[in-house]
Amino acid sequence: MNTIEQQLWDYIDGNLDENLKKSIEEKIDSDPQIKLQYDEFLKFNLTFSNLDLEEPSMSFTRKVMEDIALVPAPISLKTKVDKRIIYIISSFFVLSISAILGFIAYNTKFTMPNFDFDLTFNFDTGKIITPTTINIFLFVDLIIGLVFMDYFLRKKTAQKQL
Repeated sequence: MNTIEQQLWDYIDGNLDENLKKSIEEKIDSDPQIKLQYDEFLKFNLTFSNLDLEEPSMSFTRKVMEDIALVPAPISLKTKVDKRIIYIISSFFVLSISAILGFIAYNTKFTMPNFDFDLTFNFDTGKIITPTTINIFLFVDLIIGLVFMDYFLRKKTAQKQL
């Protein structure tokens, strides 16, 4: 919309000050094209002012909200992966690993040297199991038990709240 059209609409709506109002009136009187536009705008304004605006019914909002409540909540889209692709990829890796292991087994000599170890273990349990080690063991078991019980009780209360 150019400026003269905007000025004509402002003149019809009564939004102009006195100086601009006089200049627009002079333009309307002097220029026949502006006079024609002004007459058309007046007709539009008269037509628009005679239109009755329709209002929605009183229960419109309630009906819309009920209709929205009936629509199921959207489910997040999950892409479906073809199981054949997964089987092909897993079989590729299984065959690759078995080929590598087969290559290693084929090129390996399975000769073992004779080991002569004297495996005699002499443990003095009196030095290892002392009252301090027993207390430490029981303390660690107590802490692990408390953590497990906390996890179990939190899980149970979370299920009750649902």
